[in-house]
Amino acid sequence: MPAASRTPILSVHDLFIRRDRTVILNRVNWHIERGENWVILGGNGSGKTSLLRALTGYLAPTSGNIELLGKTFGRSDWRKLRERIGIVITSFSVLIPVCETALDTVISGKFAQLDLWMPVKEADRMAARRLLKRVDAAHLAKREWQHLSQGERQRILIARALMARPRLLILDEPCAGLDPVARRDFLQLVDGLARLRGGPTLVLVTHHVEEITPAFTHALLLRGGQVVAAGPRKSKLTSAKLSDVFGTQTRLYRDGEGLRLGFPQTA
Repeated sequence: MPAASRTPILSVHDLFIRRDRTVILNRVNWHIERGENWVILGGNGSGKTSLLRALTGYLAPTSGNIELLGKTFGRSDWRKLRERIGIVITSFSVLIPVCETALDTVISGKFAQLDLWMPVKEADRMAARRLLKRVDAAHLAKREWQHLSQGERQRILIARALMARPRLLILDEPCAGLDPVARRDFLQLVDGLARLRGGPTLVLVTHHVEEITPAFTHALLLRGGQVVAAGPRKSKLTSAKLSDVFGTQTRLYRDGEGLRLGFPQTA
């Protein structure tokens, strides 16, 4: 087996981040192997966003170690490494020019730009059209950003992230603002991407268990900047552990519609 294929996607060892007297992440350990797709689950203030910022080099560790795609933080150029990581964040929406077409937004992902200004080759346009088709948005190629719905924008942002052929694709609460039908359709798209042979490793960040589709194999549960559990979804995503995550008694239900969380009444 080639050495590159044995290199884990991510290894986080004893990651500790403190600013002044505030502990943001406390001894986080996390490991992603190839073929795994992870969900990061936690409530508000659990450390999900801070962990993502640390992985992408925007929040420096106080101590600990991060190895991503075979590179070690502090020893490698994280700016270059970001080009191999796709990120879909809803806040990107306000940074995209309202008159930019969906096709140009997708192409901008190749150059890690918002507001495309680089010269574009026909090969780039063809690649962007293929990606729009993959996310069921080929009909939106010429539509301007201001005329796209929130669900359509999320599909375009996924295509944009895929334009750089990332090894890792991070979806940071991508269903925020979607209505129930748009959320269902979007999650079906994400589930298909997670099953794509040769596709990127996916990490879905959420605080809703209903958004965890069957293709996500592993779960990282956070509370207060600490890991509650990390590992295979079937053993780590339990009622007891979710009660720890959210600080109240919960019950996890599994049915034909997927996962849902209930809050039993206590005496």
